[in-house]
Amino acid sequence: MIIQNNFLTVKIATFGAEIKSILDNQNNEWMWNANPEFWGKTSPILFPIVGSLKNNTFIYKGENYSLSRHGFARDMEFDAEQISETKAIFTLKANEKTLVNYPFYFELKVIYTLHNKQLSCTYEVTNVGNETMYFSIGGHPAFALGNNATDFENFYLEFNNDTSINRLKLVNGLISENKEIINLDNQQLPLHYDLFKEDAMVFRDLKSNAIAIKNTKNENKLTLTFDDFTHFGIWTVQNAPFICLEPWFGMADLDNHNQHFETKEGMLALEPQQVFAKNWKITIE
Repeated sequence: MIIQNNFLTVKIATFGAEIKSILDNQNNEWMWNANPEFWGKTSPILFPIVGSLKNNTFIYKGENYSLSRHGFARDMEFDAEQISETKAIFTLKANEKTLVNYPFYFELKVIYTLHNKQLSCTYEVTNVGNETMYFSIGGHPAFALGNNATDFENFYLEFNNDTSINRLKLVNGLISENKEIINLDNQQLPLHYDLFKEDAMVFRDLKSNAIAIKNTKNENKLTLTFDDFTHFGIWTVQNAPFICLEPWFGMADLDNHNQHFETKEGMLALEPQQVFAKNWKITIE
């Protein structure tokens, strides 16, 4: 499906409700091309968990359930509705398959809207069951940084409200007690692959609600705005020319977590018939 205006043309797949392409009116591509040699996705939806569970398992009401990393939404077909040239809605509902691994009745809508040079992605989750629903949700958009590994280090991230960032370390996909404080120079983080030798950079206490991707050559920039999200991830693959900026509600299990779903850090609780809605935005300048 395509939504477009005079500034941007956005392609979105019904599989995973995933953004596949953002082209500006100068024919610049802003999304990673999903080269499977490195990573075959572009912008998966993380639901109903973010990150990995301990032993890929959670406990709810005494029963064990299995979910793979980042949940199942990214690997499912959504129903799609084109609302206008600039707006589309993708919907996923609980079914027999999801209930095996996630015992909650939900409706997830992913709403994409274009306004001038900005693309908004809204997550709207409705609890259509009759008991409290627990979930996490997040984005995983991957932005193109040139054409090869050499280009990658010409880019840097600029945080709008942080002078230092406190990284939570991942060990075997789980959050450990190890942390690293990274001081920023003029609120900027130069990109280099060594940052990701130990997997993604994970944060729970960013002051920033916007991160810009900038080029040392002073070319066009992209800004991700993410008001109210509680956690954040930054990730790439060694030698791949992309960076993921990931606004999250929730994160991977702590390595000492007891696996009870209700007490997982960042878990959202939604009462019957309640609706949760939050969005993040991509602005091209």
